[in-house]
Amino acid sequence: MRPDFILTLSCPDRTGIVYGVSGLLFETGCNILDAQQFGDDESGRFFLRVHFDMRRAGDEPLVRARLQELGASFAMDWQLHDARRRARLLVLVSKQGHCLNDLLFRTHSRQLKVDIAAVASNHNDFAALSGSYGVPFHHLPVDADNREQQEQQIIDLVERERIDLVVLARYMQILSPRLCQALSGRAINIHHSFLPSFKGAQPYHQAHARGVKIIGATAHYVTSDLDEGPIIEQDVARVDHAMTPRDLVQLGSDTESQVLARAVRRHVEHRILLNGHRTVVFR
Repeated sequence: MRPDFILTLSCPDRTGIVYGVSGLLFETGCNILDAQQFGDDESGRFFLRVHFDMRRAGDEPLVRARLQELGASFAMDWQLHDARRRARLLVLVSKQGHCLNDLLFRTHSRQLKVDIAAVASNHNDFAALSGSYGVPFHHLPVDADNREQQEQQIIDLVERERIDLVVLARYMQILSPRLCQALSGRAINIHHSFLPSFKGAQPYHQAHARGVKIIGATAHYVTSDLDEGPIIEQDVARVDHAMTPRDLVQLGSDTESQVLARAVRRHVEHRILLNGHRTVVFR
């Protein structure tokens, strides 16, 4: 099989970008398998994702050199990814394991093209679950006195395991600005509502008390602005007057798991490009 790659780029919008990229790939013997593009009138930027294959893996340095030249002429922010490489994940979790369980199963059943290199938690509850999938589990308790040291353990784990993406699968700790910066652009959080949200404890009970007719979930990149990072994926589920808070928790948990899995898939397939505080997400 010919080696395949994914090119993602953004740059100021002008004529000739697609022509330049497609011509470069043709001249270097590459074959385009899929391409998606978007021009944003508001920001004046152009976004492109191209999946292509090469004649030989040894052609990669040539393609990169040509892209460097083309990128300079268009002021491109571009990245070239090996599509065959499986992303390495670190999953952070606390005491609610539905998202972790879903990610472990999807990875084990090859629904997600990732390797979960480790699970870390401030509690011991899911050590056995992680072990049943052969995934190393790290218990990293945290309190007000050791927060800085515990976060350094997370950073060390990310570096030691060559982690590509950190997934906060209902990890109920607020990350410090230092850790957010260290994980910038490679940490995804799942929020238990269709933002904006009910704040504080027992959000589903608050929603039930207010008689809401939809609940939802939001996956977004982690930033130092709590729950305000660029949104990747959202979904909602309808509820009615006959449902109890427990029904809402179950329905919400299912929605959270699905939304987080879709966000992870789109990240590892290099379908997400940042557009200021927003995202361009190619399907």
